[in-house]
Amino acid sequence: MNGFLRSLALSGALTSAVFLMGSTAHAEDGKWEVLFNGKSTEKFRGFKKATFPSSWIATNGTLKTIVGNGSDIITKDVYEHFELQLEWKISGGGNSGILYRVSESGNEVWHTGPEMQVLDDDKHADGKNPKTTAGSLYALIAAEGKKLKPVGGWNKAKLIVQGNHVEHWLNGVKIVSYELGSQSLRDLISMSKFKDLPNFAKEPRGHIVLQHHHDEVAYRQIRIRRLKAK
Repeated sequence: MNGFLRSLALSGALTSAVFLMGSTAHAEDGKWEVLFNGKSTEKFRGFKKATFPSSWIATNGTLKTIVGNGSDIITKDVYEHFELQLEWKISGGGNSGILYRVSESGNEVWHTGPEMQVLDDDKHADGKNPKTTAGSLYALIAAEGKKLKPVGGWNKAKLIVQGNHVEHWLNGVKIVSYELGSQSLRDLISMSKFKDLPNFAKEPRGHIVLQHHHDEVAYRQIRIRRLKAK
């Protein structure tokens, strides 16, 4: 460690710098990295926090919210081109989301990161709008052809972000496909709640986020692998 970094470490600034930028050490391209092994939460922390929030617990092999007010959790590391796989189970009337390429420059995770919706389509109000149902690119592109498990069942989700190309998969079916930065996406954003957010869906890399939306949701089998740019 050189003198500059040593002085930062002693002052506590180095910790803050790593906290804001994300770790630079990561698995090689193509190699799966386990983000949650059923017990340890060490790969996550709270949004704009240095520690893991008490509003989430690791229990029975799942990463689960505690109902009520809580913090979104983000990966400590940042990702650019990747494939994310996980399983989710929502409670009756519940709502959550998986966000990606999230920066902590915004006041909320959704100010920068697009979202793959996690929802009970039957009982939550968002289920009435195709663009806000489970698996959709939240408020922008409706999921098509999905096979959603009923409440209490585990849904297998896959998210591929490679270059500007993005795919949402649910239970083995590709349900959303789009291009970041495309004119069609810009047009959709201009007519949405995101229209006044200058950095929305524009970050070249960022954190993966699991959203705490006050409801009970559980995640498990969370893993990610880095991909080469197209």
